[in-house]
Amino acid sequence: MLQPEREQITVAPDGGSEAEQPQWRQDFPIDWPQDNYIARRDFTKFLVLTSLAFTAGQIWIVVQNFFRARRGQSPIRLIAGVDEVPIGGTLMFTYPEQHDQCVLVRLDERSFIAYSRECTHLSCSVVPEPDKRRFFCPCHEGAFDIATGSPIAGPPRRPLARIKLEFRQGSIYAAGLDLRSL
Repeated sequence: MLQPEREQITVAPDGGSEAEQPQWRQDFPIDWPQDNYIARRDFTKFLVLTSLAFTAGQIWIVVQNFFRARRGQSPIRLIAGVDEVPIGGTLMFTYPEQHDQCVLVRLDERSFIAYSRECTHLSCSVVPEPDKRRFFCPCHEGAFDIATGSPIAGPPRRPLARIKLEFRQGSIYAAGLDLRSL
C-alpha cells in the first residue's frame, strides 16, 4: 500500500481525528497543508493574465495619445475683452474643456498671462495672489511665480501649465497649451 506524501495529509487545526471534529468542520473541511500550495500552472496563468492586463493598459494609452494628436490644435476660445480685466486683476475661465479651470492675470497695461489652476503637485486648485506676485496652493502651501509659473515654494517641482493667448480686436482668446511649460 502506498503511503500519502507528508504534504498531502490533511490535519484538522485542533489535531483531532476526523471523527472527533464538529459537524460544521466535517461539512466544510479546510485542507490546511494544501491551502498555501500553488501549482506552477496556476502561477503561470496568473503571470500571463497580469501581463496581458498591463499590455492592454499600455495599448489603451497609445490609442488615446494617437487620437489626441489627430484632433489637431486646441480650440480657440474667447476669454474676455482687454478692458474687462483691471491691471493686477484676475479672471477665471475654463480651457480647453469645461472641467479644466484656468486663470487669466493682467500684469500691467499690456501684459497678460494665463495658467491652468491645477497645482502640479496633487492637482489642488491654486489661488492667484497678484499683489504677492504668486499663485498659492493652499493644500501643501506651495507657490508658483506669477510671471513664469515656476514653483518657488513647497512641494511642487513642475511649473503650471501655461495657456497660449491671442489678442484680436480688443479681445483675449485662449489658443492652446504651451507644451514647453509642462
